[in-house]
Amino acid sequence: MNKPAPSLSARIAWIIAQTPITDIHTHLYPPTFGPLLLRGIDELLTYHYLVAEMFRWRTDLDYAAFFALPRAAQADIVWHTLFLDHAPVSESARGVLTTLHACGLNVAARDLAAYRRFFAGLSASEHVDLAMRLAKVKTVVLTNDPFDDAERACWDKGAAVDARFHTALRIDLLFADWPAAVHKLRAMGFRVTRAWTPATARALHRFLDHWITRMQPLYLMASLPPAFRAPSRALPARILDEVVLPAARAHQLPFAMMIGCNRQVNPDLRLAGDGIAPVDMATIEHVVAKHRAVNFMVTLLTHESQQALCILARKFRNLLPFGCWWFLNSPLYIEELTRMRLEWLGASMIPQHSDARVLDQIIYKWAHTKTILARVLADKYGAIEQTGWRLGDDELRREIAGLLGGTFWRFLGRADA
Repeated sequence: MNKPAPSLSARIAWIIAQTPITDIHTHLYPPTFGPLLLRGIDELLTYHYLVAEMFRWRTDLDYAAFFALPRAAQADIVWHTLFLDHAPVSESARGVLTTLHACGLNVAARDLAAYRRFFAGLSASEHVDLAMRLAKVKTVVLTNDPFDDAERACWDKGAAVDARFHTALRIDLLFADWPAAVHKLRAMGFRVTRAWTPATARALHRFLDHWITRMQPLYLMASLPPAFRAPSRALPARILDEVVLPAARAHQLPFAMMIGCNRQVNPDLRLAGDGIAPVDMATIEHVVAKHRAVNFMVTLLTHESQQALCILARKFRNLLPFGCWWFLNSPLYIEELTRMRLEWLGASMIPQHSDARVLDQIIYKWAHTKTILARVLADKYGAIEQTGWRLGDDELRREIAGLLGGTFWRFLGRADA
């Protein structure tokens, strides 16, 4: 007797599992950047999502006292609070368990010491190989900030970048704190002033040209502050309009705008202290309409702006919505936003990026996303097949490859890495 043909949902799940991923936005580094590459169980446990969650239970714990502890001691507190004293039901806590399980570790044993021994036994290169293989990620795009002294020191030393790691030039400081940017730019040898003058604009152009040439980024990027508005004569808008976007056009690089983060709502939480802020969609509309020769990648932190972003992307082909960023990186929102984008944009969008700060996070973030993506695609493609239309495996591979990176490379006008 012939075996029945696999169902559409089974075919989709299998193809997703086999398709290599381009992770278009992470905070990772290659092994040559030394301690900047965060990895292992203690880094997973002290990820700022989990730290913020831990403090909700440990109201007796002083913020400064916690952060003064060694990393392993911080991890012990998070482990006991979120995994032993309480069920690890949050998305970030579940992600740690997904990662340990994928690495072949005994999650039921709840043996933190054993997990530490496992990760300590991996060299940085071995660890990268393992994480990328388990996540089925073939290449990652980094976040590279020349204003970060530790990272800039690696570039100054000529640290090599693994071919699986691509760069993205991040320039938040230009928009968030111009006086601090001026101080850093002068220290790097670029003669800028706090007053906006033609000479300062030219120096800033040279700064961007220098780092674009040096880093060879796939795109420029910035997390814009809540107060950013365009059109405007305010300095941040002039920097974008008169320097950054002309540089992007000249180098044929997209500009990625990450919008909706309200920095340091609670400074005591340090990296975990950021919140959300409303998004001004009129600013995005103005920028993408005025600079149609520049491609824009946009991800938003607020849920209520997502429909407007989809509709705006229907009007401007130079706009690519991407990912479920930060506080939207939960199964509830990943599924909702993926469905919405498919319904309005088809596959001409990027459903997810990991935003991983710790190497091992690419394992769970992609495992969780792929489960949701398989469910959504089975529903959407199943609705097509109810009309009598049939999707062959080659067509499914084409569509899924686009969603997992191919659309990104086409938007860049480059061959898939």
